[in-house]
Amino acid sequence: MTRDSSTKSTPTSQTLQNSPLSMKETEAPQPKPNNVPSTKPKRVRTGCLTCRERHLKCDEGLPNCQNCKKSNRKCKRGIRLNFIDISCDPTLYVVPRSHDWKISFQDDSRDIASEYQGGLEKYHPLEPEPKRQRLDMPEMTYDYGHIAAPLMAHQPLPGQQYSNTYPEPPQAMYSTSTSHTFDEAANSMTSFPDPGQAVRQHYQPTMMAPPEPEESLPFLEDRDEVLYMQVFVEEVGLWMDSMDPDKHFTRVIPFQALKEPMLRYALLACGSRHLTLISSIYSEEHALNYYNHATKLLLKSLQNPDRDSVLCATTATILNVYEVMSEKALQRMNHIAGARALIKECRWDATSTGIGSACFWLNVGLELFSCLHFNWGVAWDPDTWGINMNMEPQRIGGREEDWTHKMLWILSKITNFRSEAQRRYHDGSVHAEQMRLHQRHQQWLGLEQFCDRWNKCIPPTMQPLGQVPSYLTKSKSSFPELWLIKRTTIVARLFYHTAMALLGSVHPLASMQPQTADEMQEMRLHHSRQICGIVAHVKDRGVASASIRCLAVAGENLTSRREQEEVLQIFDRIKKETGWRVDFIHDDLREKWGWTSSAPDYDSISTTSTTYYPPSASSSTQQPAPAATSSRPKYPVGIVNPLYKNADFSAQNPPYQGNYVPPTHANVHNDTSQMFGFSSISAI
Repeated sequence: MTRDSSTKSTPTSQTLQNSPLSMKETEAPQPKPNNVPSTKPKRVRTGCLTCRERHLKCDEGLPNCQNCKKSNRKCKRGIRLNFIDISCDPTLYVVPRSHDWKISFQDDSRDIASEYQGGLEKYHPLEPEPKRQRLDMPEMTYDYGHIAAPLMAHQPLPGQQYSNTYPEPPQAMYSTSTSHTFDEAANSMTSFPDPGQAVRQHYQPTMMAPPEPEESLPFLEDRDEVLYMQVFVEEVGLWMDSMDPDKHFTRVIPFQALKEPMLRYALLACGSRHLTLISSIYSEEHALNYYNHATKLLLKSLQNPDRDSVLCATTATILNVYEVMSEKALQRMNHIAGARALIKECRWDATSTGIGSACFWLNVGLELFSCLHFNWGVAWDPDTWGINMNMEPQRIGGREEDWTHKMLWILSKITNFRSEAQRRYHDGSVHAEQMRLHQRHQQWLGLEQFCDRWNKCIPPTMQPLGQVPSYLTKSKSSFPELWLIKRTTIVARLFYHTAMALLGSVHPLASMQPQTADEMQEMRLHHSRQICGIVAHVKDRGVASASIRCLAVAGENLTSRREQEEVLQIFDRIKKETGWRVDFIHDDLREKWGWTSSAPDYDSISTTSTTYYPPSASSSTQQPAPAATSSRPKYPVGIVNPLYKNADFSAQNPPYQGNYVPPTHANVHNDTSQMFGFSSISAI
């Protein structure tokens, strides 16, 4: 049966394969003619290393390729691609050899060659060493009561060579005393002629008992000294370490004082002095005795040119704190200038580390407080401290102490600016006065920019964590409640608000421009209330001691009777908790406020004005200051701090005259991170 040709057939796989379309798809690629250029990418031979590290193709442009130009990267060349063009740093130099520089080479090639067959044949034979008596003992093991104790090989022993057999040691050799020296072993050989017994006496303590420490740290045993040291660590050292991240005065120096009598007496004097301030049952005689002992040892040490200058400077700084705590600090003045001179002798400044940094910032902080009180200029020019005042915005917390140091520098500059306002000029011409006003106004603007920049750039951990308005506080205080974390942060904020309050009171053009005067008055009140709010609600006694002078500056700017009374009550609380004598501040504030009558100000006093703190007798009746306080000597203002003006051994009247001897250069250290053993206990 044949299929009709007219019938439409179904396409098969064979017909599809023979179709033109299928032939086109399955057609093999034709080879390209020889004249057509190849599209294979050209391999880069001299590209830069920067593109190689980024896995990019370099255009080999010189001196910088296009990829590095676009991404603003350093175009590195000729370092790893070949060994012909090697670039070297021209700033490299060879360290000169010191006088004790020694170097030796150890050749192990002979030992390595001996492990191969015929390896030693290529080496010349060694020359025989000169004969000498060797006291090396072979490695042996002794059995003392089923305890195997190997003897160290090549251990030199006094006397002659001994045999390898020894009788059993006597029972007395099982003592736990420390290991004997060679001289003691030789002496024991004289008493006991048996050589084996002498060897065992040398080795037995090390083998039978665990080794004891070479020197155990001493400790205080006297009950009173323990109390005074504890008071120093828990009360006095708190505010001394308020700007030190390592807390040297409370965590490091007390341990070192156990080995240094001069330092220990200084710490005990401060602790005992604090007890006499807070309670009348403690006699000042103990504190004065410790102070005199420390001073005597310090003066004796200053006569030795080979002394430890770091130890002397640290002791003088602590004795300076004792004098500040005393009521007759200005009459005493034995170590106020001496501590500054010794700090300069050690070349401590803002760049120092360790105990040098702690003593420097404590010393300049104490001077700043006295300058704020008497309106003096800081004797140690802040421009010579060496502090880096570059301030960039911080997004994370940390290094709060560095920012506290920056604000202390700014506050010192403002203190000098305020002191210069009291200066009298002989040239009274109008043109010269206008030039001075313009110059001071520019300085004022620069100081204000410093404060604003500091406040914007500080870490977020230095900003208040909470701020409650005064009318919402549970204590019914007249001031807002500011909550700050970390002691150094609180101190830094107090310095900042004090700086702004001082700037508001020393504007050069405030007396000639009423609008500027109103703005400055508002600035002073705002920052003064911030200071009072921080101090009123803080519970850290270390901050309370460091805030006395800031609170006094803020109290001068207050105008409301209710706020003024509460400031006096805050001072009474500080006096009760810390023992600081602040009665004279009461009198100074009353004089500035003009409290000459006892008539109350009903416009500013509410029924809740005395609910924050119980009113004291001095604040309930506003009477003039007694005649005894009015006769206090008035020190001149607008001068350089006279207590520190000559605080230098190169000055005309240096401190410690008759006792000071210049030290040798080797005993003066600038880096105090590992001074007199502090590095071993700095982690405590």
